Amino acid sequence: MKPAADERLEVTIGNLTLANPVMPASGCFGPELAPVTSISGLGAVVTKTVFDSVRSGNPAHRLDEVRGGMLNSVGIPSPGMGVFREQTLPAYQKLGPPVIVSVGGLAVREYADTTDALADTGVAAFEVNVSCPNLEHGGLEIGADPAQVEKVTAVVRDRARGRPVIVKLTPNVTSIAEIARAAEAGGAHAVTVANTFVGMSIDRHSRRPSLGNVVGGLSGPAIRPLVLRLVWQTVRAVSVPVIACGGAGSVDHVAEYLIAGASAVQIGTATFTRPSTMTDIVAALPHMLDELGARTLSDLSGSLSLT
Repeated sequence: MKPAADERLEVTIGNLTLANPVMPASGCFGPELAPVTSISGLGAVVTKTVFDSVRSGNPAHRLDEVRGGMLNSVGIPSPGMGVFREQTLPAYQKLGPPVIVSVGGLAVREYADTTDALADTGVAAFEVNVSCPNLEHGGLEIGADPAQVEKVTAVVRDRARGRPVIVKLTPNVTSIAEIARAAEAGGAHAVTVANTFVGMSIDRHSRRPSLGNVVGGLSGPAIRPLVLRLVWQTVRAVSVPVIACGGAGSVDHVAEYLIAGASAVQIGTATFTRPSTMTDIVAALPHMLDELGARTLSDLSGSLSLT
């Protein structure tokens, strides 16, 4: 059952108003969770990243549980635009909350084509996954190059038909503030901080990497303090809303991110072990505001005291 609306929890991203700040992280959620937990009360749902063409992803093994989190090397498999439009997107839209589509590309043109192909659908917003190798520039990750981030953001915004454009930043850079400013210069309405940290693990018995792709992305509780710092830095660098993503698994973690300046929070790895994590957090938000003496969510956001 969808919880009663509470205006104190509303969040605005561009021209989109969300009922609350809680949403899944891309790649950590799918419509298959609907039978086991209530989805309708979430602020939004975020799809897995879609490419215009079909992608098979990385070789096995793709996941490895590590202390304090998880390494994944899924490689962003994609069914391609045809299957996504006809099957995947309708399944997300039946869930109820606004649908934010994560778009990827291996070149600027692919981001443009993917956004164009979705422009006539009922999606609420686009999240731009810039943690992709740029085949036009020797495989360098797009998100590590401010000029490329600005260019990709501008291309997606030009084709988004007024829908909000959110850029999901990689933490694997020297200055996340510089990349965030590039996204803002390209027209981003918000930024998500952050994608996973690059890491690896080794099977000591075989003396081989645990992952088929050797390295993967680290997510989970271990990265929350790192992402908290990146959120704080990004909030001070840009004027657009910041969506926090990294290691949150409780309403207390959401409160930390909001106090650091985030406007919304994505939940990822925690959902794998407790599918009800997001709905539990939504239910606890009103009490959190009362406990912290905040009238609205916006009163709490950015209330960090350094004195």
